[in-house]
Amino acid sequence: MAVQGNGRVAVITGASAGIGAAAAKALAGAGFRLALGARRVERLAGLAEEIATTTGERPLTAALDVTDVQSCERFVQRVRETFGSVHVLVNNAGLARGTTYIEDAKDDSEWQVMIDTNVSGLLRMTRLLIPDIIASGNGHVVNLGSIAGREAYAGGSVYCATKFAVRAITDALRQELLGKPVRVTTIDPGMVETEFSVVRYHGDQAKADQVYAGMTPLTAEDIADCILFAVTRPVHVNIDAIIVKPRDQAGAGKVARHD
Repeated sequence: MAVQGNGRVAVITGASAGIGAAAAKALAGAGFRLALGARRVERLAGLAEEIATTTGERPLTAALDVTDVQSCERFVQRVRETFGSVHVLVNNAGLARGTTYIEDAKDDSEWQVMIDTNVSGLLRMTRLLIPDIIASGNGHVVNLGSIAGREAYAGGSVYCATKFAVRAITDALRQELLGKPVRVTTIDPGMVETEFSVVRYHGDQAKADQVYAGMTPLTAEDIADCILFAVTRPVHVNIDAIIVKPRDQAGAGKVARHD
């Protein structure tokens, strides 16, 4: 039996597009009150207007760069001042940069931005909000992982490492919070057609399109459905992990492509 949001407060990072934006719409439709953070605040404003039109309640939107401690602290303070409590944190902010092999890398810059965003940013937001999530009496942390956190592939060494880290952090956090009123979930998607590949290929849309050529990838809405499913289970039910791939994908690099 699904449990609706019933006014519970959900924070979503990286909410300006893709999975974050789709999750915002799904959770708002289920009755959650939302705090949405992202670097592209102009996109957040449009998303908030769309949600307000369909639900009658406008989410809180604010600038958030999860790689910046002060940005995170300012965002969390705004959330506390606005809502007074937080029940759900969806750690969605994340990215991949490049496909360079380690032996061919010229510097650490692409590696560092992935580590800072996917690992440090996730840890930072969790650290800042976990007291509120525990205090809510019905908390949930949802981390966006990847099948790249379950099988590594050439050209993705550091991205895969960050997603392996997300899985380890998620599993450890669940143990650390055992006995407290908090559930902990990781959602591990395969190929999802969002801005992910555009960002990975530094804005090269043609290269990004080739990633999904000849197959049917998942959509942001598919992953939002998984997030919504996890956070609307009865309070005693914890969905540890959801691994979700397109029918045309059996693993990293294992894709059926059709003419």
